[in-house]
Amino acid sequence: MLLNQPQVAPARYAALIKAAEAAARAIPPAFPLSATVAVNPFLGQTGEDFATAAARLARVAGVPLTRSRQDYAAKIASGEITVEDLSAALAASASALKPKDLAALKARLATPEAAPVALPTVAALAADATGTDWPALVERCFGLWAAGHFDRGQALWSPAPGRSAFSAWRDWAVHDLTPEIAGLKGFCAHVADAPDTPERAILRAADSLGIGEAAAETLFHRLLSDLGGWAQHARWLLWEAELGEATDTTITDLLAIRLIFEEALLAHVPAIAERWQQIVAAHAAPVAATPDQVADAILQDAADRAHQRRLAAQLTGMAGATARPAVQAAFCIDVRSEVYRRALESLSPEIATIGFAGFFGLPLAHRPHGTDEVAKHLPVLLKPAMFTCSHVSPEDEATSRIGARATRAWGRFRQAAVSSFAFVEASGPLYGAKLVKDALGFGEAPKQNPRPRIDGGLTAEAKAATGAAVLKAMSMTEGHARLVLLFGHGAKVTNNPHESAYHCGACGGQTGEVSARILADLLNDPETRAGLPAHGIILPEDTVFVAGLHETTTDTITLYRDMELGGHVADLVRAEAWLSEATRITRAERAKRLPRAHAETIAQRALDWAELRPEWGLAGCAAFIAAPRAVTATTDLGGRAFLHSYDWEADEGFATLELILTAPVVVASWISLQYYGSSVAPDMFGGGNKLIHNVVGGFGVVQGNGGVLRTGLPWQAVHDGESLAHEPLRLTVMIDAPQEAITAILDKHAGVRQLFDNGWLHLLRLENGKVAGRYRPGLAWEGATPLRSAA
Repeated sequence: MLLNQPQVAPARYAALIKAAEAAARAIPPAFPLSATVAVNPFLGQTGEDFATAAARLARVAGVPLTRSRQDYAAKIASGEITVEDLSAALAASASALKPKDLAALKARLATPEAAPVALPTVAALAADATGTDWPALVERCFGLWAAGHFDRGQALWSPAPGRSAFSAWRDWAVHDLTPEIAGLKGFCAHVADAPDTPERAILRAADSLGIGEAAAETLFHRLLSDLGGWAQHARWLLWEAELGEATDTTITDLLAIRLIFEEALLAHVPAIAERWQQIVAAHAAPVAATPDQVADAILQDAADRAHQRRLAAQLTGMAGATARPAVQAAFCIDVRSEVYRRALESLSPEIATIGFAGFFGLPLAHRPHGTDEVAKHLPVLLKPAMFTCSHVSPEDEATSRIGARATRAWGRFRQAAVSSFAFVEASGPLYGAKLVKDALGFGEAPKQNPRPRIDGGLTAEAKAATGAAVLKAMSMTEGHARLVLLFGHGAKVTNNPHESAYHCGACGGQTGEVSARILADLLNDPETRAGLPAHGIILPEDTVFVAGLHETTTDTITLYRDMELGGHVADLVRAEAWLSEATRITRAERAKRLPRAHAETIAQRALDWAELRPEWGLAGCAAFIAAPRAVTATTDLGGRAFLHSYDWEADEGFATLELILTAPVVVASWISLQYYGSSVAPDMFGGGNKLIHNVVGGFGVVQGNGGVLRTGLPWQAVHDGESLAHEPLRLTVMIDAPQEAITAILDKHAGVRQLFDNGWLHLLRLENGKVAGRYRPGLAWEGATPLRSAA
């Protein structure tokens, strides 16, 4: 209990603070540009079913959760969605509000849906009453302050650090005359008189605005949604703090700030008081889906089932066993690798590929050459357990740091308020020539990073245990080739603030280079090899591991010769020839999807300063398949599936299956649902238009010269200019494992189970490469009948 809190009943105080905390956790975190990872924008709603979440988001944000009925009708007319798909989806719905039969569902399909409208804020009501755009003014004033307060080193002048957001904003707002000039007289005095803590400010505002306990949660959620990406950035600060077993109150501060604006506007326009109380009453009503929202959820389920039906028909079962391969290549499960793996395997039966999360089971925090700044190379759900660096000799490190500092000083000179003008006058023509060289691909080639190493090293026992854990998780306990390639992935782009979003999500928005090189060193280490038999793994003496990086924008491969290859030089030369040909094949396939692209120009797109779509990233992702590669080896999955190698018969105690369901599946769901949200609700969950992006604070983008921080995927990442390039489908997870094992793991992990129980993901079980069952809410299963191909 806080000291000096307002004199309110303890129960009311506790209920309002609890509502504020719940509203904060209903907001998804937005990671900064330096380590952008896909985030499930519905993270705070996964505890409720799809239709109920649609009702909640309609109330607090005015956004849909499904496509337009016109889109579904078009797919039905084209035969993509069949009557069987509609019937199965209708039968599967447990809602009492669903259409009574297929005819009723089709009748609703023919009726255009009403666009969702959020319950208005006081600012919106005041705008209607006065003709002044108060929501835009709040957005502009708040955004200008937030850009400076949250700055991460981009600004040359920034506010004093170490202040809470609420305290810093009050000091700013008492001197910001913008609201008063717009007509909100006395606003500065109102801020000055506000309580000195955000909790007290929230409680005072709840009293002055007449907000009861029942209305508080969705009303607070509504106000935080109004702040867009700023609230999501604050939610990320809380996320990061909790990973370190601490906490952060910034998002509560932002809610208090937004409520102070609401208080002032209600006092300024008292005529809206009665209408406002009607809005409060609407917030107090329980969140419940409407028949329309239930019907739309059923239509989305039918679209998902249509894709599952086509995917199931493509899986032809298990291929026969093959002899020892000459080369095994492990790639990240990222959907972009599916195209490359297929191209590489087509070149020789002696090539086998493997899919595994790109951080290769090593939860690293890495210090690159020339700096002591630490970057996390692991899924954002995990904490680092291993620390690495690529520092070299003290003399070279010192030289690198001096160079980096000189570069930063030169950059500040170029951007400073006065010297920037002189810089352009004196150096503009020289920089123009440099830009032309870089755009034409004649710039300096990037230098290869120094070899990374584990800080302090590992004991022989730790090396063997770590190596064994990774090999078991990769289902690589036997049958190793002479040459095993470990490929992380990253992307080279130009003039793109979202560059890290093209890197490896499993590596926290970094490339997978460090993880791959550390693992290759670990598995080549004699101490690791000597200790593996105690863990049930024997590596052939002639097996060598080589790390590499798959650059997804150009599909080029870099190999890191960090060790003496000895008798494997010829193996690597042959592998390089195969990789070169696989690059050519992959570029030809990817060029068919990219606007204005040809196989010969794929590499140049990454160097083009004006290119809005250097690649499609993970657009199109629709399935996650955990099974032996033989299940999918003969199937063209179109770069739409996460492929995780898994052999349940070699998984003692199903520890690897538990890891797959609780980590890679969850990360893949974040990716899938971010693409989904950015496609169906781009105004709320999308990153906006790349053409007018400006980087703010070094951590995010705004459109134009300020306002709301934009998060999620830019429109050009999901749309080709004429239609969606990403088909909004919920991820279908396919697992080749016994039903009892899957059920037991879901029963153990409630957070993962609710993703399937509430319809955010689908789960199908494979057996011998064919669909053998569908998961239903409540740890139940049904047969594969709904997946039969349409006649």
